[in-house]
Amino acid sequence: MIKKKCARRFISYLFLKTSLKISNFHSYLCVTEAIKNMLFQIKSYLTFLWHSKNEHAVHSPFVFTLITKCFYDKKPKEDYLLLEKYRQSLLENTSTIEVSDFGAGSLVFKSNTRAVAQIAKTAGISVKRAQLLYRISVYFQFKSILEIGTSLGLATSALALGSKLTENEVKITTLEGCPNTMAVAKNQLQQFKFDHVDCITTQFDSYLKNDKIDATSYDLIYFDGNHSEKATLAYFELLIPTITNDSVWIFDDIHWSADMEAAWETIKQHPKVTVTIDTYQWGLVFFRREQPKEHFIIRT
Repeated sequence: MIKKKCARRFISYLFLKTSLKISNFHSYLCVTEAIKNMLFQIKSYLTFLWHSKNEHAVHSPFVFTLITKCFYDKKPKEDYLLLEKYRQSLLENTSTIEVSDFGAGSLVFKSNTRAVAQIAKTAGISVKRAQLLYRISVYFQFKSILEIGTSLGLATSALALGSKLTENEVKITTLEGCPNTMAVAKNQLQQFKFDHVDCITTQFDSYLKNDKIDATSYDLIYFDGNHSEKATLAYFELLIPTITNDSVWIFDDIHWSADMEAAWETIKQHPKVTVTIDTYQWGLVFFRREQPKEHFIIRT
């Protein structure tokens, strides 16, 4: 019954995301591609639901505790109100910006001139995911975080707010390729006094190919930039030298396309990866040498 409800909600969400007006041939092509993508995602989500489990099917103490104490923590948090204020201020932003899209492109927007409020509504992390990202940040007590793909800073705000509860000094580095998008995010983060976030406007591969990256280690890397197989695997390989035993990597939109699913399968098989968790929207990767290699598909 739960799986049927999840499937109905997800399909309704996809139809809403692809409800574009067909006003010209370009729009027709956009809608056709969006429908193809929607059908792929429906199929992949139904497959996910069929194979997914909850905590009762998990025998790894590490993963079981993560699921029960973090993923399934339903207690209200005062900080959720601040996350909602951050989101609401973007939804009320009536300005438009010219977006430079260096990633896999958008199936929703027909033009690079985009309203800030519309970007926040359709391209930003969902309320539920932002809250989960906040809880993950609190749970693991990260000291060093790298985010690839700032957008308007919705996920950044969750990471920044969660990391404020740690006892250690925390540094968050967030990368965005589009200067105009980063300008909005930076202003927003400053308004909410997330002063421990270092906003860098850069091409992702240029930053990651820097020699100094090898000498850096990150407790968390959140991948939410270029959603293509080639780019995702390139970033993965460039950042492998930075891992520690306790590193946590989160890949967004692992079922966004067949290419992204292929990238996820490659990542799972990497010899340094031990535990992975597929939550459909995200793929979490762990490098804990004490853990046997195991893959989990978990409903959140």
